[in-house]
Amino acid sequence: MTAVATRMTVSWNRFLGRNLTLVTGAAILGLFLLVALAAPLIAPYDPIYQDAAVRLAVPSLAHPFGTDNFGRDIFSRVIWGTRIDLQIAVIGVAFPFLIGTFIGTIAGFFGGIVDTIFMRLVDIILAFPFLVLMLSIIAILGPGLSSFYIAMALVGWVSYARLIRAQMLVLKNSDYAVAAVSLGFSRSRIMFRHLLPNAIAGSIVFSMSDAVLVLLSGAAISYLGLGVQPPVAEWGVMVAEGQSFITTAWWITLFPGLSIVVLAFGFSLLGDGLGEWLGVRE
Repeated sequence: MTAVATRMTVSWNRFLGRNLTLVTGAAILGLFLLVALAAPLIAPYDPIYQDAAVRLAVPSLAHPFGTDNFGRDIFSRVIWGTRIDLQIAVIGVAFPFLIGTFIGTIAGFFGGIVDTIFMRLVDIILAFPFLVLMLSIIAILGPGLSSFYIAMALVGWVSYARLIRAQMLVLKNSDYAVAAVSLGFSRSRIMFRHLLPNAIAGSIVFSMSDAVLVLLSGAAISYLGLGVQPPVAEWGVMVAEGQSFITTAWWITLFPGLSIVVLAFGFSLLGDGLGEWLGVRE
């Protein structure tokens, strides 16, 4: 057992040395995930409970991150806000990823008129500024997270579609793809079982960087009042609520703002680490 444990330790140290960025990013995201799951256990107060007696209290042992203008504990609200912002980052990436991967696979594999139709649709979407198009869709649908997710799905898929399409155009002419066609495999089997697994690595790496954009977009939308609605604890909402007190109660905006930065940094490190590990260059 000692020899096995020694080999495992050496292997882990070797992996850690070669993939420090990946491990660091995964550790940061793992910590945020743990905080989100354990929020009811580690948050000392109800995130929406108001106590007028401690309005705008400075950080202390009783309130480590201070309180806001309603007397709500910032530390508890940051902890509970982790759930919402992780959800925004994951769901906001998942739907565009799935839609873009499917469309890019179809367009790249079939080419011709199918490819032309989808790529012209991509050009139309890219003709509009990302945030302006997002705001327009959310304004039509109404404020809320559901509207944000729908807007992300309608706008965010184009990058994944272009990445997958470019890979499929190359891979469909590879030797193993030609062999699969010669063996009489169906088109769906060739696309989704033989080509897509070899084409998707770049999109997976990109999704980590895209999670940073989605997280910042979600915070911006909530800051503008079109995302998560008060009194729900969400970091963008908290920054917006504290902007009027930035000179007198800086802690209201500082701690949720830092949380956004650190979580985005974790996704960025994980994306860079995955790119190095998988040999993908963005």
